[in-house]
Amino acid sequence: MTFETDIFQQFDKQWALLTAGTAEDFNTMTISWGGMGTLWHKPVVTVYVRDSRYTYEYMENNEYFTVSFYPQAYKKTLGVLGTKSGREMDKIHDSGLTPKGLPQSVTFEEAEVTLVCRKLFQQELEVDHMPEDVAKAFYEGMAPHVMVIGEVVEVIQ
Repeated sequence: MTFETDIFQQFDKQWALLTAGTAEDFNTMTISWGGMGTLWHKPVVTVYVRDSRYTYEYMENNEYFTVSFYPQAYKKTLGVLGTKSGREMDKIHDSGLTPKGLPQSVTFEEAEVTLVCRKLFQQELEVDHMPEDVAKAFYEGMAPHVMVIGEVVEVIQ
């Protein structure tokens, strides 16, 4: 299992889709915050999701999720998937992406790389433990994100 990338650019500049659910019932959202590394001797991905997001419901109800990365040509599509809610529209159909069911979750045919992850840990970020400027810039009047750490169990390239 190998995935080589510029770890500091992957989420921030290229973005990714966070997807949870089954081939029959799933949701996806664009993320630009995340991390990759090791924890408890396991390869892991850390993602951040507000509990108000529709995808969060799927994260709560499923043991697995995927994080998938796309060619630059899909940046506009990822932008739309990050601003529209699956509660209000069939954003997958409108995106033009092709869902691909996996034994544990869902990815898309157009993905360059998909990380299949099993949830290991999650916790709501505590605003009072953040630097004041960060709390003010990202959470003033808004709910904090929930940090979800998943063990990477498969890399699909």
